[in-house]
Amino acid sequence: MYGNYDGQDMPPSFDLMLGADVWDSVQLQDSDGIITKEIIHMPNKGYIHVCLVHTYSGTPFISALELRPITNSIYATQSGSLSRYFRWDVGSTTNETFRYPDDVYDRIWSPNSFYYWAPISTSSNVDSTGTINFNLPSTVMQTAAIPANGVTSLEFHWVPVNRTFKYYVYMHFSEVGSDLAKNQTREMYIYFNGEKWHGPLSPSHLETVTVYTTSAMTNYSRYDIEIRATDKSSLPPILNALEVYQVKEFPQLLTHQQDVDAITNIKSKYEVKRDWQGDPCTPKVHLWQGLNCSYDDNQPPRIISLVERNPNFCLSDSCKKKNNRFIVPVLASVVTFSVFLAALVILQHLRRRKQAKKKKGSLETKNRKFSYFDLLKITNNFERVLGKGGFGTVYHGYLDDKQVAVKMLSPSSVQGYKQFQAEVELLIRAHHKNLTILVGYCDEGTNMGLIYEFMANGNLQSHLLEDKADTLSWERRLQIASESAQGLEYLHNGCKPPIVHRDVKSANILLNEKFQAKLADFGLSRIFPVEGGTHVSTTVVGTPGYLDPEYYISNRLTEKSDVYSFGVVLLELITGQPVIQKTPQRTLIGQWVSSMLARGDIKNIVDHRLQGDFDTNTVWKAVEIALACIHTISTRRPTMNQVVIELNDCLAMEIARTKAHETAPDGTPDELMIDLNLQSDVFPLAR
Repeated sequence: MYGNYDGQDMPPSFDLMLGADVWDSVQLQDSDGIITKEIIHMPNKGYIHVCLVHTYSGTPFISALELRPITNSIYATQSGSLSRYFRWDVGSTTNETFRYPDDVYDRIWSPNSFYYWAPISTSSNVDSTGTINFNLPSTVMQTAAIPANGVTSLEFHWVPVNRTFKYYVYMHFSEVGSDLAKNQTREMYIYFNGEKWHGPLSPSHLETVTVYTTSAMTNYSRYDIEIRATDKSSLPPILNALEVYQVKEFPQLLTHQQDVDAITNIKSKYEVKRDWQGDPCTPKVHLWQGLNCSYDDNQPPRIISLVERNPNFCLSDSCKKKNNRFIVPVLASVVTFSVFLAALVILQHLRRRKQAKKKKGSLETKNRKFSYFDLLKITNNFERVLGKGGFGTVYHGYLDDKQVAVKMLSPSSVQGYKQFQAEVELLIRAHHKNLTILVGYCDEGTNMGLIYEFMANGNLQSHLLEDKADTLSWERRLQIASESAQGLEYLHNGCKPPIVHRDVKSANILLNEKFQAKLADFGLSRIFPVEGGTHVSTTVVGTPGYLDPEYYISNRLTEKSDVYSFGVVLLELITGQPVIQKTPQRTLIGQWVSSMLARGDIKNIVDHRLQGDFDTNTVWKAVEIALACIHTISTRRPTMNQVVIELNDCLAMEIARTKAHETAPDGTPDELMIDLNLQSDVFPLAR
């Protein structure tokens, strides 16, 4: 149950994985609903991995995880595991759910009946032993249903989402009526999709008989099951309990057990602090951070190395010759070498990391370094808080009589130091008028902080989603879009090797006192080893709603992932809407805009706070740019250079429109003087 624990009133959706394969999806509709997922599974190893997978629709959570042993003589399948589709206590008179201790296997029995079904029951115990002992709870078998309201048979059906889905059905019967007279008979046939499937069947008094499928039912668009009385039956058909299961196949092989034991022992013994959960090599999209694995369709994956990314990088060709150590093999192949050798190599690596942490990374430039005492003076003992985030808290301060923002790393930040170091290294080297200026940093023991120029107007998101006295005009929005695009273009084209931001969003676009836009928060940024190359990330990161779906699925990071995120920001600027609608459908902003455009409704897309003060042509052009940026296929998205050129055209048109309204006293427009001072070179220079 969600219970609105995070105060967002947005029930999440996420996937469940069993081993290396998807088991099911969890989609909560409200904060009070309870969802229980159940599967009958025979593991091929001595352990089971159950994983909650983030699908960027809220934070996954779990209230309880329970494992119950069950005999393998029941619920047998030809292949695969059985995921509960539904399980009914038919004819229940209490509307109560039963499980353990009524059911020794802790199966959950939900009450269910229909308008055309009438309940009958007994207070006597029902024996569930038989040739195959399903150990059904007597409380469930004591109730049953018979046809009612003029109906002569018991019917139920279900419609599969996909015809290829496979199902197993288990129907449990027991005669619970009063002792039958000598001339009374209860005899039934069971029909499946109109064809006689089983029978005749005559349940014994207070004894259980189970009718079930021995092979999977599949390839039907609808499954209809009907229980009819035979011609010689004097009593109507009966049904006490029903179970339907969907077959779940788990074909993906797990990592070779020898390798799992080796890497698990290393993780435990040397206290490796990484997000290592589930199977090391599978599924590929959730490969353990830093591991390289080899894959063979018919063999379990093998761990071949553990790699560590070098945080130092060059922005000029000259230093490429000095340092080409972007990937450093640390763990020798556990396939080729002994576990002992691997442990020694890992131990040496971890010791180096521990020493490096004590020094807090050898940041190359020291002339911008401040002490923790300096930060206390700058912030007046951290008096005024500007904001808080996953990294830590941001404080207001003064340095040389100029306002600054000081972002302090929280000790509880899991990835904080790595992002701290990455951001310092990048901002020391990369300089552009549309990137935030790093004034300095503090790297003293556990006290780490970044000092930035103060951005008086906060972040862009606050102006779009919060009620502000001054609404951003259409011209200003285009100006912000153009400036943000130029900053991003500089990262892609002006830096050698190129840099991908990886977390472009309106909250990471800051505005100074003149509303000049600057990109911020470079802690997740990554560089490409070679110009024009691609970088395959071991971990997908980003913000829900802004994350490139192709990158999320393939784990392949390119500059076009930033282009996608920028397209979402541009749609925010146009519409003033959140990137994910706060509705049960959780519609993405791109989907919402596309649905409006399908009706030709361009004006209702635009932020209503603009009150029609815009040129429809520039809106159309901006929307076209944004939709091109969020194309599902990355190769069809424009480059940031192309985006800058198109946005500059939009901005020039809007400036011309607003200037034309500023007429001279004689009624003629003032002389139009436009100096945009915008560059669209393929390789912009550092500003």
